[in-house]
Amino acid sequence: MNTVTSIAELRAELDAARAAGLGVGVVPTMGALHEGHLSLIDRSVAECDLTVVTVFVNPTQFRPGEDLDAYPRRLADDTALASERGADLLFVPAVEEIYPPGFATSVAVRGITERLCGDATRRGHEHFDGVTTVVAKLFNIVQPDRAYFGQKDAQQVAAIRRMVADLNFRVRIETCPTVREADGLALSSRNAYLSADQRERATALVDALRATQSELSDGVRDGATLTQSALRRLADRLAPDDTVEYFEIVDPCSLETVESVDRPALAVVAARVGSTRLIDNFPLEPKTDRPSAIPTTNPIPQGAAI
Repeated sequence: MNTVTSIAELRAELDAARAAGLGVGVVPTMGALHEGHLSLIDRSVAECDLTVVTVFVNPTQFRPGEDLDAYPRRLADDTALASERGADLLFVPAVEEIYPPGFATSVAVRGITERLCGDATRRGHEHFDGVTTVVAKLFNIVQPDRAYFGQKDAQQVAAIRRMVADLNFRVRIETCPTVREADGLALSSRNAYLSADQRERATALVDALRATQSELSDGVRDGATLTQSALRRLADRLAPDDTVEYFEIVDPCSLETVESVDRPALAVVAARVGSTRLIDNFPLEPKTDRPSAIPTTNPIPQGAAI
């Protein structure tokens, strides 16, 4: 595996690969790789001739009050892990390489990014603007055939899908299942911040999601009823100083609230357990003959449709 730090180096490597007829996959990350990231690399290696893993701690997606400097940086470990899983290129640019002096462009996907984690009270849309801007740059730099993202970050994936369709990027977005720890907690670098007691409480999130699917299977389809039941479960398990930011049942593409779960939907949750913010989601599949509406991939867009 080669490690490159400049856009020119990366493009030179990829031009040679494309001249040889190789298909390119990209796995964008901010480093501190765990099994969730590695599952994306595995998928890309299995489906593409050449896999690029990017490691870039993107400053534009950190909101006010978040400590960019505290984000874990473990490049030696990341390099070893990516190489072991079969990645071909590791792209590790400096901030100045991605955002040179005078950089003044932002890619904003409105609507999808202005609710849930993008709620105005949390200024979350600024985070998503940073995500879509850097992902747009990476797509332009790498020009991959496929790009791999985790289902855990469902709102991020929905925004990227919308951006890809709207801007006619020739890339296929592949969404990979959430990787979970033995207790069901979705893998996240933030899990390390939880004490033993907080970690036990944090499993209330996935338990509430699973219980929602169980209630749906028992015939409860009213979105408000399912939501209130989940919120009661969370209140029973979480401590007084924990905070549920939201639990909603939404359309998997638009992320608009679903009144009745008559077709595939997504249950989404965000909560602060102690000072650690956690997110999770779970696909909801009512008993129906209709095909699933939860996208795991998108073809190369021909227009604005997702």
